[in-house]
Amino acid sequence: MPRYQDLLDFEFPEFRQDYTVRDTILYALGVGAGEGDELHLIYEKDLVTLPSMAVTLAYPGFWYRDLHPGLDFVRTLHASERIELDEPLPAAARVAARPRIVAVHDKGEGRGSLVVSRREIIDVETGRRLATVQQTAFCRGDGGLGGPLVPAPAPHALPARSPDVRRRLATSPRAAMIYRLSGDYNPLHVDPAFAREAGFAQPVLHGLSTYGHLCRALLDARGPDAFMRVMDCRFSAPVYPGEALEAEIWFDGKVASFRAHVAGRKVIDNGYAE
Repeated sequence: MPRYQDLLDFEFPEFRQDYTVRDTILYALGVGAGEGDELHLIYEKDLVTLPSMAVTLAYPGFWYRDLHPGLDFVRTLHASERIELDEPLPAAARVAARPRIVAVHDKGEGRGSLVVSRREIIDVETGRRLATVQQTAFCRGDGGLGGPLVPAPAPHALPARSPDVRRRLATSPRAAMIYRLSGDYNPLHVDPAFAREAGFAQPVLHGLSTYGHLCRALLDARGPDAFMRVMDCRFSAPVYPGEALEAEIWFDGKVASFRAHVAGRKVIDNGYAE
């Protein structure tokens, strides 16, 4: 198990990526695009990049295992994700990022820790920042790291009234197999034996695929000309490929709040978008 300061001092390499129109279309398919009026998300003519694709750019992969930070990667789960876009994402570009761990919220011995990493996505050709991506992992086997017991920030509170919009979003039984081709090769999402070792009955859908499904729902509810600047949410329960998401959305000016259920269990919570 690493120590608290070891994680804060952990050095990532720089990640570079040349992504193409093909990658943009593949990502959209991995988050369920292609239904209704979504031709613009999957056809190279007038192709529009989903804002949530920022999570895949210059992606460090399953770094909890592959970069050997000392974490118990088998018991590591995705807790939350936040993107902040500076401008609409291009359909193809050369990008770079160097992640860093910006916070560790230690829950104490036997209770795990939240490890927060952040990276800025830079367009190599122009030098402009396209987006900032922040990911929080719940490291269930890594509590008691020797640092202060710092509570995590309070999540976004959802409105008390009834949702303004409800959407039902199907997920494909092959969604995880498609989404992993965008760079998230965590075996939890494809290997039944690994999933059982991690405590799940079967491979689970990537939280970031669910995230992209919700991004589509938010944009559909706002209208085709909407620009999403921020999207943030917590992952509260697993989704299995083939299950249907029931999304609930509230609008307050430019802010959208959201959550999602599957078969009566809450899977996305405290969602916030601008």
